[in-house]
Amino acid sequence: MERRIWSRVFTFVGLLLWAALASPQPGEVFEDAPLTDAVQYPPWFRLSFLDLREDLQEVAAAGKRGLVVYFGQKYCPYCKAMMENDFGRPDIERYTRHYFEVVPMDIHGDRQVIDLAGREWTEKSLADHEKTTFTPSLLFYDTEGREALRLRGYYPPYKFRAALEYVAYGHYRRESFRDYLERADPPFAFELGGMNEADFFAAPPHNFDRSRRAGERPLALFFEQRDCHSCDVLHTAPLQSGDILALMEGFDAAQLDIWADTPVITPSGNRTSSREWARALGLFYTPTVIFYDLDGGEILRVDSVAHFYRLRRALRYVLSGAHREGIPLQRWDGGYANGED
Repeated sequence: MERRIWSRVFTFVGLLLWAALASPQPGEVFEDAPLTDAVQYPPWFRLSFLDLREDLQEVAAAGKRGLVVYFGQKYCPYCKAMMENDFGRPDIERYTRHYFEVVPMDIHGDRQVIDLAGREWTEKSLADHEKTTFTPSLLFYDTEGREALRLRGYYPPYKFRAALEYVAYGHYRRESFRDYLERADPPFAFELGGMNEADFFAAPPHNFDRSRRAGERPLALFFEQRDCHSCDVLHTAPLQSGDILALMEGFDAAQLDIWADTPVITPSGNRTSSREWARALGLFYTPTVIFYDLDGGEILRVDSVAHFYRLRRALRYVLSGAHREGIPLQRWDGGYANGED
């Protein structure tokens, strides 16, 4: 019986994802300039005393599947997109409220928080500890207090629904979110349209090894796939901007197809394929941009919806070298002073 339920879930998610590939989805394109009015939470978000242990106990007692800790900020356009396009959809609201409780936090807040291990934090210090690089960030916990899934950034409705189902039905116990999505919606066996091109992408063969000799510039790797509407948006909007193109001159850059068997040598010197590397990295969203330092260490990844302001901020942050001083992106004032995130 349970197997038949999973099969129906996979079929449903697969249809959703296929539809997403076939046509632009609501909520994927929006203006990501900093807001002038503060984001408003839905009234059904949990009114919490921020003792997550008590919240989790009440969630379990109510027969729900888990607790979602939401990290946002007041003037974040991506948070607004999540409130309107994800939590604002009647089907997603019903599903979320049936299976979960959502506790909101402000990554700049000073309220006292007790985490599931009994440690005391402020909202701000917990956000830093949990590396909530981009807002909104969501941490999903099951009723045993186990982290089931972590989402960094905003995802359009079809992807967010799949995340909710992945946790609610316990698939996180058996497989990664990437594997779950791949099983629900396997890559096409036939040839699709070509990949988007950019002049700053290095041509193969791809040897990104920085373990033996340091690079001269940071490395930006664009993990994409064919017939990807979100990838099209990236290439027809942000990557056509003069500001973005000027910043890209400071990087070595390449494009990798997450479903291809293209040979790759990773920054740490390992030989693999673009498909297997994407799997090892746990990538489930395209486009994902991962930045590496001169010695091949990962600095930052942008693995959710990112338009002009967010991408520009990420590029500026990496080029600033602030990561070498231990300054996380959410505390870096190179763009935040102007309300960017």
